[in-house]
Amino acid sequence: MNTADPTFAAVLVQLRNGDFSALAAHFAATPGFPSRISEWSARGLFDNHPAEAAEALTCACFLGERATAECLLQRGLDPSGGNGTGMNAVHWAANRGELATLRLLLERRVPLEVLNNYGSTVLGQTIWSAIHQPRPGQHEAIAELIRAGADIKAVERPTGDPRIDDLLRGADRDRGPT
Repeated sequence: MNTADPTFAAVLVQLRNGDFSALAAHFAATPGFPSRISEWSARGLFDNHPAEAAEALTCACFLGERATAECLLQRGLDPSGGNGTGMNAVHWAANRGELATLRLLLERRVPLEVLNNYGSTVLGQTIWSAIHQPRPGQHEAIAELIRAGADIKAVERPTGDPRIDDLLRGADRDRGPT
């Protein structure tokens, strides 16, 4: 572990523990200034910490920090990220309605049918979250996942949310019988 920077060492521990909300300040980029995570990645500090680097991508997606996520992807990280919290990068981006970050992952053809620790696909988790933990952007995330080809047959219906049910019915019509 790189002990030269005690802040970096502390962030590694928080990434391992899934303390994503507590890490927000390290992931925030401002115009013209990369995030601290991006700077550390560019300096190669994550090179000997691949599991934590993968969790950093997942954390960036959880927080909706697209610029940081893009930086990490450009360094060659798998777009699925880490799943130490039980959900990977795309699960969190969609679950939290982080559309720009979700689109970034979808552009890189991130797998959508990976199951999280609850046994749900990305679409299934996002639908559950939209019903039980509503946040802005979740219905749009569901539409993005459907457009990206997420398996709608894996979703139990009716969902209890008319707007989601309409999205799924529309996808059924567009895709036709299989």
